[in-house]
This record gives sequence, structure tokens and C-alpha cells, in this order.
Amino acid sequence: MSTMTTPTPSASCFLVGPVPFKDVAGPEDDNHITPPEECGHIISTLPTIAFLGRFVHHQYQGAWVIHERLPGVLSFQRSFTPRPGDVLLASPPKCGTTWLKALSFAIMARAAYPPTAGDHPLLRLNPHECVPFIDDLFSAGQDAKLEALPSPRLMNTHMHHSLLPASVAVDPNLKVVYICREPKDMLVSMWHFGNTIHPCDFSDMFESVCEGKSPDGPIWDHVLGYWRASKASPERVLFLRYEEMLLNPVESVMKLAGFLGVPFSAVDEVAGLPADIVKLCSIDTMKGLQVNKTGASGLFYKFQHKSYFRKGATGDWVNHMTPEMAQRLDDIFEYKLRGSGLSFSS
Repeated sequence: MSTMTTPTPSASCFLVGPVPFKDVAGPEDDNHITPPEECGHIISTLPTIAFLGRFVHHQYQGAWVIHERLPGVLSFQRSFTPRPGDVLLASPPKCGTTWLKALSFAIMARAAYPPTAGDHPLLRLNPHECVPFIDDLFSAGQDAKLEALPSPRLMNTHMHHSLLPASVAVDPNLKVVYICREPKDMLVSMWHFGNTIHPCDFSDMFESVCEGKSPDGPIWDHVLGYWRASKASPERVLFLRYEEMLLNPVESVMKLAGFLGVPFSAVDEVAGLPADIVKLCSIDTMKGLQVNKTGASGLFYKFQHKSYFRKGATGDWVNHMTPEMAQRLDDIFEYKLRGSGLSFSS
């Protein structure tokens, strides 16, 4: 953990909202600090699999974590200190993470960056360049960049709730926003995204998810952890469903703003500010921007910016799964979620 002095939050910065991560951190730094020897010892004792025959994952505290990011989980657990006003966006992979990043940034930073402004950061930066991915930063030993951000900080993770340090899980001054997605559509999106760096058969991805041995899996445990946290502490953990947000995005933006402590005023609503944010962050707008048509980012794996914007729709699973496959996955999730009050059944 860096010894860099943590900026002291001021009233003015809370009014302004978060700043784009890239504007503070600068260009992506591919230099990685070697994990402490202790991390290597812990990792060497863990169950290990090769996801799709290539990507090494370790089972740590019940969750499958890709090898490159496990040191970051360990470092985050031991050294992260929350600040008042921190917001952590959480999700399994390919469940609306990019959209949630864009919406949350636009909502929280709207005083400094009106959504209709021609110089809005989201028009020149990919959402992942505005909101840092702490899993990679801590794994690469670049957490000082996170400390350099002024408050309030907006961050994201794919970690299970069970992997979050107590300082995050119980801190009353830190808020968590979680988004999940219908499992069949999530799986299809994960397959398309993964194919951009390592083509594989859809059936292989399907089997891995069904067995719970997928990136940041088992997915049902991922969802259940945040679901239960949201029920226990609804003032600190907001649980969102991608499909519900698509049905009424303006209402979802207003709900999200209220939870984040920056609700829209009646004047804002009449002026159409929530709708302006929805338009700015829509997949049509994002997909059409030059910054999202070109370039790539990622500390361990370089993902093309355009790969984050495919369809953004629901129900695409019917084009990839047989009825028998769909029923099998539905049955698994129904069994795993039984008694929780959460369901993905129609």
C-alpha cells in the first residue's frame, strides 16, 4: 500500500462530484509491482482450475478469482481504507457494468459536467477510464492512483461481497451499488466478450457457468451475497437488475441518484435532467462515440473499447441456447436461490 497522503475531503468537492479517473491518473501504466512473497504462498495452497483451458483461476474464500487479480483481492482486503462519500459499484462480469459506471458518473458529477455539455468526459473517455477498476489497480500495485483521487471516489469491482474487507462491508459512510442480469443473457454476453481475446465454444462457456467454475463464480453466490447485504442494510447497498433498468431507465436514474445522496430536484425533473443522463449514457450514444469505436484498455488483458457495446438488449440467449440448455441453467439458479426471496424466473 502506498504511503501517499490521502486527500482530505472538502465540502466543495462533494458538491462537484467525482472526477474522471484518467484525468487524475494519466495514461494507463502497464508496469506491475511483483506481489509480496506472502501472496504467492497463499495462492499456491488454493484449489486451481484453467478456465477454458487457458485462464488460471484460484478458489479463494469460496470464489473463483483469476490468477492475475488474486493479489489485488488480498491487498484490498488488508489495506483499503474507505473515505466518507466513497461509492463502490459491484457486479458479476457482463451484467451492465459499463452502463452502471456511465450512469453513476453522470449522476454524481452533473454539477461540474452537465449531461448536455459538449465537453462532457463521457464524450471523450470510455466509462472504464472514468471509473477505476480496483481489482486491477490493487493487483498491479497501482492503488496509489486510487488514493490520489479527490473525494467522493467512484470505483468498481467484480469481487464477491464475501471478499470485501470489513471496512467496506460495514462502513456506514460507503455505499455499494450492485447490478446483476438474467443468467442466460449474462452467459451469452460473457461468451461474446471473452471471444474478443480468446475464442471458445459456447458449450464450453455454458458448462463452466453451470458448474460454478467461471470468472468470479459461482455467479449464484455472487448475486446472493449482495442480495442479502441489500436486505440487511438497504441504506448502504442498492441492488439493481439490468432488465428492470432497461424497462424504465429514467425512473432507475432517479432511484440511483436518491440512493447516492444526490437526488434530482423538482426543477431538475421538469427540465428533463434525468432523461438527458439516460440519453448520454445510452448504448446508442456510447456506441457511436469515436472513443468507444477505437482504442483498448486493461492492465492485464487489453479489451477493445468497442467490445463493451454490443447489443445491450435482453433475450439474446434464444439465439445461442437450446431449450434444454436454457432449462438446465434456469433449474440450477432456481435451486441455488431457493428461499432467498430472489428469482430470475419469469
